[in-house]
Amino acid sequence: MSQNLTHLDESGAAHMVDVGHKVETERVAVAQGEVRMSATTLAAIVAGNAPKGDVLGTARVAGVMAAKRTPDLIPLCHPLLLSQVAVDLQPDQAHHRVVITATVRCKGQTGVEMEALTAVSVAALTVYDMAKALQKDMVIGNIQLLAKRGGKSGDWLQGDKSDE
Repeated sequence: MSQNLTHLDESGAAHMVDVGHKVETERVAVAQGEVRMSATTLAAIVAGNAPKGDVLGTARVAGVMAAKRTPDLIPLCHPLLLSQVAVDLQPDQAHHRVVITATVRCKGQTGVEMEALTAVSVAALTVYDMAKALQKDMVIGNIQLLAKRGGKSGDWLQGDKSDE
């Protein structure tokens, strides 16, 4: 059973995988998500008129901080020395949403997918928190890994059918 499931030991208990034997490589992961809202709420965020202040700037910083704290949140993640965390929040007026993209880099023995996904998730939660006085029914969604580079499994791109 544990031969196929890397995070289970011989007895079936969850454990942190030993990556000590892996070669350090450049690791990059890109994740994306969105917060959907009304046109009025988005306009207030873009104009800087949300009651709590700078929604996009605060969410950007929250996403960076979250990526750095991923092993504190996800039990079996390895602590990594991240070389870059970039969080971009783009208002999309046509679809009444903020699109959040996080890119995380490190040189290490394991990937940074969870750090990128965590950055997007916490940035989205921060957008919600900062704008909830304007609208309580905003929807956080479509959080997904778009791409990863590096490591033994190589590069992966969302929609690439070669990994199926």
